[in-house]
Amino acid sequence: MVDLSQYLPILIFLGVALGLSTAFVFLPMAVSRLTGSYKPEADKLSEYECGFPTFEDPRSQFDVRFYLVAILFIIFDLEAAFLFPWAVSLKHTGWAGWCVMMVFLAELIIGFIYAWKKGALDWE
Repeated sequence: MVDLSQYLPILIFLGVALGLSTAFVFLPMAVSRLTGSYKPEADKLSEYECGFPTFEDPRSQFDVRFYLVAILFIIFDLEAAFLFPWAVSLKHTGWAGWCVMMVFLAELIIGFIYAWKKGALDWE
């Protein structure tokens, strides 16, 4: 027979988290409708981007450099996210962990140099 009573704190935690997240989403909407601050107008409900109307057709192509810089940012941001747990656990991983991280950093540095040489980081 399996004792499921050990899972009760987890279920309580999930229930509280679900209740709080639901309250944080729906309570402000309900309060704004009850207090009268919800006054939809055409200007408030119109779609906008960057605070000004668009100049071109919304289906036009975007410059790919914007997405390239965003992808490079994510890659090097993940590198920083991997460095912290590695630095904390370096005592336990020893030389093997250090060597693996140096290989990882070398690959990222090679990728960074490649992107730099190709002009992916140049912004006009």
